[in-house]
Amino acid sequence: MREFIKRNINGKTVLLLFILCNIVYALMLIVTIPEIMHYSGGMKILDMMPTGYDTQYVNTLFNTLGTVGRDVYLYHQLPLDLIYPLLFGISSCLVLAFFLNQLGKLDSWLFYFCLIPLFSGFFDYCENFGIISMLKNYPNISVLQVQITSVFTVLKSVLTSIYFIILIITLLALAKNKLFIRKV
Repeated sequence: MREFIKRNINGKTVLLLFILCNIVYALMLIVTIPEIMHYSGGMKILDMMPTGYDTQYVNTLFNTLGTVGRDVYLYHQLPLDLIYPLLFGISSCLVLAFFLNQLGKLDSWLFYFCLIPLFSGFFDYCENFGIISMLKNYPNISVLQVQITSVFTVLKSVLTSIYFIILIITLLALAKNKLFIRKV
């Protein structure tokens, strides 16, 4: 894995994947999520609830969405959200690896931080498959199904937050190194 990452941290590859990832994310934020929100009566969609949700919330949301809103969620939002976790996982892994390499720390134990977005993407897929299953089975959704999917949502959110904290710290360290080197 380390060698694969090292081979792919050239600036062009990292930038291309970063741009593709953010185009897909922007499409979700600007097009599909607002489209679902039109039907949700202002309720947040499950993907956007970092602390999770319960069966009552899921049933209320799906009931409020109605058939058309659930179809928009299933056939507009989730197809994009089946592309996004892969792009996020790989591009975020490579972005962090790129900056760690700039610091000369890619061969240290810090390398393992690069794997966090891959796990976040994995849990995003688990969340998405859970949401797809719930949408297809509605109104026959089990409490266990909601609980498991909610755990995946929380894990995705926690790992994504940890990744961004590590990225910010890495960027601050890089900025400090660049400023310190110039002053010496």
